[in-house]
Amino acid sequence: MENNKTDKTILVKGIKTLIFALMSLFMGPILMSIAFNNPEKPLYVPILIVGCLISAFAVFLLFKGIKTIINSMFKKK
Repeated sequence: MENNKTDKTILVKGIKTLIFALMSLFMGPILMSIAFNNPEKPLYVPILIVGCLISAFAVFLLFKGIKTIINSMFKKK
């Protein structure tokens, strides 16, 4: 009989991914608001692009972290 226990190392990896996603979820919009508040500055476009990329990366990390946690709980070995 097979035991389907949670793989703790994969679970910790998924939680770390979600922590990075949480940090990115705050950092991306902060950079975007900084860019939108200073449109006359020369770094307006680069900061806006970096903020958008970080926000998109945060969504990717969120899905990846949730998938990793689900795999640690339900995947058979």
